[in-house]
Amino acid sequence: MHVDFAGRQTYGGYLKLDLLLAAQQPVTQQHDEVAFIIIHHVQELWLKLVAHELEAAIAAIRADHLAPAFKSLARVTRIQEQLIAAWDVLSTMTPADYLAFRGALGQASGFQSYQYRLVEFLLGGKDANMLLAHRHDAKAHARLTAALNAPSLYDEALRILARRGHPVPQELLERDFSRPYAPNPHVRDIWLSIYRNSRQHFDLYELAEELVDVEDWFQQWRFRHMKTVERIIGYKPGTGGSSGVGYLKTALDHAFFPELWEVRTYL
Repeated sequence: MHVDFAGRQTYGGYLKLDLLLAAQQPVTQQHDEVAFIIIHHVQELWLKLVAHELEAAIAAIRADHLAPAFKSLARVTRIQEQLIAAWDVLSTMTPADYLAFRGALGQASGFQSYQYRLVEFLLGGKDANMLLAHRHDAKAHARLTAALNAPSLYDEALRILARRGHPVPQELLERDFSRPYAPNPHVRDIWLSIYRNSRQHFDLYELAEELVDVEDWFQQWRFRHMKTVERIIGYKPGTGGSSGVGYLKTALDHAFFPELWEVRTYL
């Protein structure tokens, strides 16, 4: 076992642990604030990897290489399991524990996580108004703006359907990608045909199921987020000015890949 690391790469040096572990800087003396910070740091690290894998999946689909996209999307779902588990840890915090330091957060809120917003944009949850909270950060604003205006994961899925000869309406392939996607019955019927002929179109069928997996886990994460917030602060407004639980509940009604859910009724 190596024990002399003078001038050599070390575990702590490679991972920049001095920087990572110094990032937990509570602003109060309350015991539970450390847990609150670490849980959110962990979630931000996982969100960084989710965005990394979604961008890789989008690039692979665009290049007609579905196998690497499947690997990236499968990894995303495993990461989402970890994100959901993080809420289980946060739920050990009682309302009294959180209220002891909540006031010190000021207007800071998870609503302002640019990485979460980036993941939403990559999945197709486009809303230009969500850029407003990031105008103070030029780098984050630029990355979000680029993602807002670029084809999402689902847009690239529709494009590969068209390249494979499926009759995707042209207006969907050339639309304003900064706008949220609206369900289309022609797209539903294309997916319906793929599901009914899954052996003939197996890689597209697998793509559809990978997308459903991603959205399924994402919605579970949203639900656990909402219930954790309700458990800790009830229906108080969020520190960032949102309606709190009410706002989080509305997000549960938004689908990234609507036809893939609708098609199940028609099979």
